[in-house]
Amino acid sequence: MQLRNVDFNLLLPLRALLEERSVSRAAERMHMSQPALSAALGRLRRHFGDELLERRGNNYELTPLAAQLLDRSYSATLSMERIFSAQAEFDPTTSTREFSIFSSDYGMSVLGGGLAEVLAEAAPGVRIRFHSITTPAVTNAPDSLRDYDGLFMPHGYLNIPHQDMFCDRWVCIVDAHNPEVGESLRLEQLSQLPWVFTFSGPSEYTPASKQMQMLGIEPRVQIVTPSFLALPSLLAGSTRIALVQESVARNMVQDGRMRMLECPFDVVPLTETFWWNPVHERDPEHVWLRSLLPLAVERAGLQAAPAV
Repeated sequence: MQLRNVDFNLLLPLRALLEERSVSRAAERMHMSQPALSAALGRLRRHFGDELLERRGNNYELTPLAAQLLDRSYSATLSMERIFSAQAEFDPTTSTREFSIFSSDYGMSVLGGGLAEVLAEAAPGVRIRFHSITTPAVTNAPDSLRDYDGLFMPHGYLNIPHQDMFCDRWVCIVDAHNPEVGESLRLEQLSQLPWVFTFSGPSEYTPASKQMQMLGIEPRVQIVTPSFLALPSLLAGSTRIALVQESVARNMVQDGRMRMLECPFDVVPLTETFWWNPVHERDPEHVWLRSLLPLAVERAGLQAAPAV
């Protein structure tokens, strides 16, 4: 396909239609008349040779092709916005840029507030959009980060430009009334007790769980979740055990429902890091964002990573 034959004016209506799944709501969002947006939908259907939106009762549903185009339309519009809003000099006080970052709920919860504070002070028009980490985002990096500003994740997964942000420790957490666990954990209990794992797979694991397996400890995984913040509800009233970052665990034990325990092995500390695609290396706005991360770490009360 020749790009010169493509009408890029259809990109924004495509995204609005796929996200809203309604001509009337998409028209309102685009500040267009319904007949005009209906005409755009007709052109899009002819271009793709697909209905894109199919009526099911009183609602519209995405066709399989439209479902594929949904994420792509977001990435495409984001790229175009960045291309045509690029400036030789960056003024944070007038910028309205949206930074998109992949993160687990751990990174969002411990650093998100501090980052939001420093951004509000330095650039009131700028905002952060957090996206939950996905397996493709990690395994396909750096390509998956071409249209996103970066990824909060510890070392051990990626080999692209990065900036260490803060350090944390891994601890164990159990229900406060877990009858199998005394004042401390014994090493053999790590193989005996049922586990809740945060991520579990060839490319989905925490450094602490990987280290445990390298020591020959085979945990009996009963539940797998991508959410660190969901751990208390998954441990409550059970003999299950989980590994979690100390900064999160301290909040989890405040109401007395959970207990935090030292790991019975010399677990490697965690260094949370910001990773990005090399294409962003010299982007003035991206450079500015990275310069704010140490201040965000300080504002969040976290232990700054040692300078390399």
